[in-house]
This record gives sequence, C-alpha cells and structure tokens, in this order.
Amino acid sequence: MTSSRTAAEWGTATHPGGVRLPFPIIDEVSRHCLSDDEPETVHVEVHLPGRLEPARLRTAFRRALLTHPRVLMREVPGRRHRQSFAWELTGEPDSDPVSFVRPGPDALGRARARALTQCPSLALSPPMRLEVIEVDGGAAAGEPPEAGVPGATRTVLLLTMHHTALDAGSGLRVLATTAELYGGSAALPVPGPVRPAPSGPAPAATDGTGRAVRARPVRVAPDSRPEPVRARAAGNGMLQAELPVPPRVGRTGGLAPWTVNDQLLVAASLMVGRWNVSQGRPAGPVRITMPVDDRPRGREMPMGNGTRLVEVAMTSEDPRDTDLLLGERPDLAAVARLLDTTARRTRALKSAQGAPLGSGASLLTARLLPVGIRGALTRGARRAAAPWTSTALVTNIGRVPYSLDFGDAGRAIAVWFSAPARMPRGLSVAAASTDGRLHVTLRWSRALLGDAAGTHLAGLFEQSLSTTSQVTRAGSNAWGFGPEADIPGADATAPDPEAPGARGKACRPGRPYDRDALRPDPTPGGARSARENRERPS
Repeated sequence: MTSSRTAAEWGTATHPGGVRLPFPIIDEVSRHCLSDDEPETVHVEVHLPGRLEPARLRTAFRRALLTHPRVLMREVPGRRHRQSFAWELTGEPDSDPVSFVRPGPDALGRARARALTQCPSLALSPPMRLEVIEVDGGAAAGEPPEAGVPGATRTVLLLTMHHTALDAGSGLRVLATTAELYGGSAALPVPGPVRPAPSGPAPAATDGTGRAVRARPVRVAPDSRPEPVRARAAGNGMLQAELPVPPRVGRTGGLAPWTVNDQLLVAASLMVGRWNVSQGRPAGPVRITMPVDDRPRGREMPMGNGTRLVEVAMTSEDPRDTDLLLGERPDLAAVARLLDTTARRTRALKSAQGAPLGSGASLLTARLLPVGIRGALTRGARRAAAPWTSTALVTNIGRVPYSLDFGDAGRAIAVWFSAPARMPRGLSVAAASTDGRLHVTLRWSRALLGDAAGTHLAGLFEQSLSTTSQVTRAGSNAWGFGPEADIPGADATAPDPEAPGARGKACRPGRPYDRDALRPDPTPGGARSARENRERPS
C-alpha cells in the first residue's frame, strides 16, 4: 500500500537554477558500470519492538531529509558527449519515498526481494525508498524465537538506496535523524572513528623465499550448477543471520592485538578457502576489499558515498600455514598468526590516505574526454582487471553508534544491511552490532552461487568466526560488546544500561545460535532468515 499524496503535496522541485554538483569519482565509476542484471542497491533493515504511526513517521522522515539536503538529489539528464555527470540538489523530495506494506506472512520476504531487484531511480529525488512492514506475532523475522512476544506487533523499516548515490552509512544516519525527530529525544553526541597509529610497517605477502609477491587473488569457486544455468541467473541472493559478538582480546599498552573487524576478515578468508577446497579448487591467496569510513557520525556527517576502499591481503607470512588453516579443524596457532598479520595490515591501511578507488580510477574519470568515451574505457578496464579483482567485499559498520530510539515504538533490536555483490567478485559480507548481537548479511551473485551454496558459505562463515573466537578467548577472558575498535573509549566492559542502544539490559554474548536460520528463500531475489526458515525447510 503506497502513499496517496500527490507529488505537488510533497513539493516537486524542478529548480532549473538549483545547485549542481559534479559526480565524485566513486559515483561516476558506479554510474558507468550499472547493469540491469545486478542492481546496484544497498539495503538497511531496522527492527523495532513496537508499532509506528504512519503520519508521524512520514513527517519525521521528510524532516530528516531536509536536515540532510545532500540526500535530496537526482541525476541531471544529458547526452553522452557531455563532459561530466552531475547531481542536482532539489531542496524537496520529488515524491513521497515512504510506503506502508500490506501485512502478510510473506511481506518482509517480498520487501527484501525488492531491495535486491528494484533500484530506486536516479532521476527522482531522493534516490531511496523506505518501506514499513508490520510483523504480527512472536519474534520478528530474523530474530531468535525467545525474543518475541506472542500476539505482539513489531515493525521493520527497510531502506533501499541506489549505491551510485548513497552508502549504508548515509542511510543509517538518515534513519537515526528520523528516530530523533519521531521520538522527540535530543540527539546525543556521536563519537567519530579514531584510527590508532600503526605499530609498524604492514607485513607483505611473501613466497617461500621471503620475497614479497603480488599474486593474482583467488576467485570464489562457482557452485555445482551447470554453466548454462548460472549464465541465465540474474540478480543477487541474500541470507541474514544473528550471531554472538566475537570476544575482544585484552589490550596491551592501550592497543588490542586485533579487533573484531580483523576477526571478521579472517573468518571471511577461511570461509572462502574452505569453500574452494570443497569444490576441488586449489588454495590460493585471498584478498578482501574493506571500506574505510572516516566521516563524523553526527548530523554534520557528509552524505553520499563517503568511504575509501582498501584491499587487505589475507595471507600468512609463513606459507606453510595455508594447509594448517584450511584443514577440517584449523590450527589455532596458525589462525592466531593470521589474525596478528591481518591486524597490522588493517591498522596501516586505515591510517594511510589515498584516493577512494586508487589512482587508476582518478585517471579514468579525468574530464579530458566525454562521459560516453570515459564510460567505455571504464567498463573495458573493469573487464581487463577482473582476474585481479579482490576475492570478496567485507563491510563492518561495527557497533551501531545511534540509539535509533523511536519513542513508544521502542529502540532498534536488530540492524542488518547489505552491499551489492556484483561479478566478478560476486560475494559480499556485511556486519553490524546491535544490543550485544552481531547481525551478518551474506549477499551473492546468482551467476556465481545458488541458494544452497549461499547456505553452505554462511555455515562456513559461522564456523570460521567461532574459530577466531576460540583463539581470542585463549588469550583473554574479557568478552566484548561491539565489533569494532574504532569507537573511542570502547573496551571489554559491559555497556552502560542507559547508553544508546543498550536497551536497559545486559548484552547476551553467550546465547546459542540456531543453525536453522541459515536457509535461503526459494523466491528469486529474496532472502529469508531465522523464524521464517524454521517454518520452511530447504
């Protein structure tokens, strides 16, 4: 059920003399490489324990958009021979981006499917839509059954954005402002990320002689479907899981040996390595693309695609560790060595400065040629560089820094998000922590993996993350409550019950994880999790 308001009521803005901004490098590269087969969407999913008032939410969301005017943009139309793409700031939404979905048992699953298959238009401001889904009875989809209250009505806010224009951090900031305006609570100061200085030079990947090498990274092996079947598959698949937050190792001299973000990277590399071995592929170097976001988190946060992408080599300094890592029971000492090496690499990469996509992208987007020619060159370079593209994308927001308090509808009890998983990479892992739980989303290209393979990968990721947790617990008895060390003052103590996101109760790191949550949605383009999966066998 969509809004019946007209565009005029929402203030359709033509603004021929409005503010225009040239596309940043990331936006232009994304715009050149758009494909109908793999929509460039980002989705943010917030679960609330209560119900929202439609008119009040629409008003709060509209005011949040006006608070962040950079979100109110659309692409300026033009010809292929123009010199640059440009955004036009409209000052008002072109239409009502909020819709309330008709309740039903498959309402949330269908909304997730739309988030993967239907991209918001770049020709309309803002390039996002917010769907509100009410979940009746028991636990909301994606939550453990003990979290539900029979007969209660819960709400899911599902925000879908075009990734050419906005990223997950921007969408989460808009939702945080919406919560502040809806709930009437004063915004608390939100600390920005703090990057510790690297403890030494980043270790390089080496061969058996100790010489640094730049080996071609391995690809995620395709599943066992026939090649013609994979070639006809379109879009992304997605699976969401709730896991215990991994423990954090104790600090020495104010610096932890590795963060939970490092554990996620290692778990993802072990997942890919073990999957490839199971598919009969030889082991090889895994490289993971990791977004780094240095923006402030308050209302002054710049909107758009504000991260820079870095590549982390997930290889041990000792090549003999490869066999120890990829066995049925990975050697904990080898995992510890990989964690230590990864931590030193990520500290160096986070503290370094550089172009968002590297010098090559800066050259391809230089305004020396018309956008049509630049687009052809960019797509050609992307195809040529496909064998050297990183193995997977791992995005970690960490502990969600906002309370997301919607007043009488309650505070967020779960936050999931996902990033595109386009070929040739074909796999992305996204993680966020809320209320002491880790919410992980695996998203994959259907041209690479089917639902059964996605479920298998998710199981391997859970096992691999459990392995890194064993290593961490062996070195520290302190349990952590948020998955990233980029938040000032974060330590291994329990959060203040009155702090944003604490929900007035202790976190639950030890709650068992339900393997039945790892079952895919048979609906093309959809995703299914927790409670829904228990009711529908794979």
